Amino acid sequence: MIKRRELLKSAMAGPLMLTLPQWTVGDVTEQKHPNILWLTIEDVSYYQFGCYGNKHARTPAIDELAGNGIQFTNAWSTAPQCSPARSTIISGSYATTYGTEYHRQRYQVPREQFFFPMFLEKAGYFCTNNGKTDYNARGNVRFFWDESGREATYNSPRRRPGQPFFSVFNCTATHMGRVCTFTTENRRDFAKEGLDPAALDLPPHVPDLPDVRSDYAFHQEGVNDIDRWVKYFLDDLKEKGLDDDTIVFFYSDHGGCLPRGKGFLFETGLKVPMIVYVPPKWRHLCSIPHEQKSDRLVGFVDLAPTVLSLADIPTPDHMQGRAFMGKHEAAPRTFQFGLRANQEDHYDPWRAATDGRYTYIRCYIPYKPMAHRNFYQWMMPSNLAWDECVLKGDFKRPEWAMTHQPKPVEMLFDTDEDPYCIRNLAGDVLHQRPLEKLRKALSGHLQQTCDLGFFIPSVREKGQPLYTWVRQKEYNLERLLQAAEIASDPSVKDVPHLLELLNQSEAELRFWAVSGFATLGCRKQLKACPESVIAAIEDSDPYVAATAAEAACYLNKVDLGLPALLAQFKTNTLASYSSLETLSMHSELKAQMNPHISELEELANNNSLGIKARSILINLGKIKPPIFKIYPPQRIQNRQQANTDRRPLSPRP
Repeated sequence: MIKRRELLKSAMAGPLMLTLPQWTVGDVTEQKHPNILWLTIEDVSYYQFGCYGNKHARTPAIDELAGNGIQFTNAWSTAPQCSPARSTIISGSYATTYGTEYHRQRYQVPREQFFFPMFLEKAGYFCTNNGKTDYNARGNVRFFWDESGREATYNSPRRRPGQPFFSVFNCTATHMGRVCTFTTENRRDFAKEGLDPAALDLPPHVPDLPDVRSDYAFHQEGVNDIDRWVKYFLDDLKEKGLDDDTIVFFYSDHGGCLPRGKGFLFETGLKVPMIVYVPPKWRHLCSIPHEQKSDRLVGFVDLAPTVLSLADIPTPDHMQGRAFMGKHEAAPRTFQFGLRANQEDHYDPWRAATDGRYTYIRCYIPYKPMAHRNFYQWMMPSNLAWDECVLKGDFKRPEWAMTHQPKPVEMLFDTDEDPYCIRNLAGDVLHQRPLEKLRKALSGHLQQTCDLGFFIPSVREKGQPLYTWVRQKEYNLERLLQAAEIASDPSVKDVPHLLELLNQSEAELRFWAVSGFATLGCRKQLKACPESVIAAIEDSDPYVAATAAEAACYLNKVDLGLPALLAQFKTNTLASYSSLETLSMHSELKAQMNPHISELEELANNNSLGIKARSILINLGKIKPPIFKIYPPQRIQNRQQANTDRRPLSPRP
């Protein structure tokens, strides 16, 4: 304990020192500041609750909490995957500022400013975390909690009488793993619980297929279960006499797990349920009226400043979020922003901006498909069914086929009229004003927040936090952002600039150069493959080399690009696999992969490469559906039990 206190003392020194409330842990005899309780769940979209209009939901406790509290209708998770979302939450800044937005990859961070509960603990709060420490940060990520783990609770005997608490509880009962069962065989009869799959109002962004309906019912069952979990805590607060002093936050870590939700920057991936209840005693800290819905723009980047503000701690200068409650409440946002780095093994950065009505999305590698085959998410029967109907050409609506097609560079949606983001208005002349406004806002945001997300994964390790390295080296980040923007939407006139970038010493600049050539080739705006691109196939950086080889394929040099990609693939580089899967979905180039089928079939039996090779072969029609045959049989068998199990409602207070 002494060691951790010394760490905190050191972390709070220097330029990050704040003027904290004038009371200390040893001096606490009565409650002078509110308790703050976070009840977080996973993988649930806003539209899955009764208070948000879902007539199939059975969520009375949550609906009552919303009716008595504040129900936010424009809350964004900032990132549509759990680890970058939590990285944003714990730091109070966009994960891209620290280069921690890459899902399931841990990096060094500047500890003295990254973990906001340190400020609360220094001010005298008892801080606990029961569940995830999924911050994409390397090293000890529990040192700043008084308690962190399965037994952590505000009811701990270590909390002194009158000492305010900040407690986080995370329930996984709605996590995507609930429905990752490959098939719907032996599932419960959800109709007995009022969730008849055939009678559900299926969201319009997904194809109407039996497996999609079954997954939706299965997941909605978990949402209904969560209501009881929330009630456990509300009842416990009342029983312990803590309800009058405790501000309760309820939210999901990002959008739902139906296809095109989790992992995507559409409203279905970013927009979350968020409800905040402030008891009457503490409503002087909240300017937002209770018992009403609020359309104020709030995002996960704002949660840390808001909690600090409720504890009478001003927002530290390094934080980018804005407090939406408390003594240090900031002005409402005009825009809020979303981010994504990867879909499992595929580096594919997207960014988003919204003004509350229009949502703008920019994709920086548009020649890659909209929906990469994410091997974890593809364990859901709904993803497999959607994928199969596209492979067979058996789809009733053209937007269903977008999963295997290159992406638009820009997307714009009027979410008042189109909340599921189906109709892209970016090319509509009548919507150029909001398009230009949000495009400009996003570009400015990337610069203002020093977005590090355009450093490719292979160059992010600098021996110290990337955040620190960029500042010490006075790195020209504006040049990198400009390279990514040009590469995402180049024209022939940009060729000289791309060639110049390709000659730079920085691998990240060379990557965006060859990515720009891949986009030009995929669009057939350029036919001849520059010698510099061919030379880059031998680049020392795997992302540059693989992308150059892929670009060569689009630029009529398949005879050079494909063999190079296969050679790299045999060394198990993620970049080469991503390129090969993309090519195997390309309507014109997939046929040119036929001479290499035998190599892929041989690799299909390789322990480390097998599932990836089989994924490519099924796109080429050399393995017939069902798609779940790409997975090892034991993995399929192990997941079948989930169809009969009901996830426990834990942790408890």
